[in-house]
Amino acid sequence: MFNLVGTAHASAFWKDDRYGPLPALLLVLTMVSGIVDAISYLKLGHVFVANMTGNVVFLGFAIADPQNFSIPASLLAMGAFLTGAIAGGRLGLLFGRHRGRHMMYAIVIEIALVGVTLMASTSMIDLNGATISYAIIALLALMMGLQNATARRIGIPDLTTTVLTLTMTGLAADSNLAGANNPNLWRRLAAIAAMFLGAALGAFSVYHFGVGGALALALVPLVSAGIAAYRYSSSPAAWAVGVR
Repeated sequence: MFNLVGTAHASAFWKDDRYGPLPALLLVLTMVSGIVDAISYLKLGHVFVANMTGNVVFLGFAIADPQNFSIPASLLAMGAFLTGAIAGGRLGLLFGRHRGRHMMYAIVIEIALVGVTLMASTSMIDLNGATISYAIIALLALMMGLQNATARRIGIPDLTTTVLTLTMTGLAADSNLAGANNPNLWRRLAAIAAMFLGAALGAFSVYHFGVGGALALALVPLVSAGIAAYRYSSSPAAWAVGVR
């Protein structure tokens, strides 16, 4: 029974006329979130650029242990994230009537921000210096705020691209064990897998190739998603124009 239900859910995930290619694009962005959080946490101090819940907790930790946790870094990440979310909201007002075009512009901006961050990280400036570290945190958190606002506006359940708490809650609360029928099963599993993969690849790249290598890695899926989004930016399909 599980196999039949699971197969049906998987087919619906990849062939859902309500959303078209948007779930796949958002999964790519979810993987990018894992990469950049690996960069910020492992190399820029105990701070996240995508997971703001973590930063609120770290801010609390920093009050008790300012040696290992940074109040300025956490506040900077949260402030930049909120600024990016405001920009993402404005972007939604401009292009939200066509979800394909909206997604394309959001990804193009993300590519630009990662590109600038990559140039900063590979400059002659000492990466361990506070100024360059804070600049990278700000740029990446700005990007993640814009991404999260874009995912929110596009509105595909269980694909926020930056957090998994509600996704994992839904996976358990809506499971057969809880007496439900596993709606969005494969979408939730795919989101968890994408974040895990991004974090693992990001950590590997940071440890073996440094921050610049990890940022270059993040550009690969972003550019690929941008090319795909460009192809759909003029689509007249129902999923693109927001008919659900």
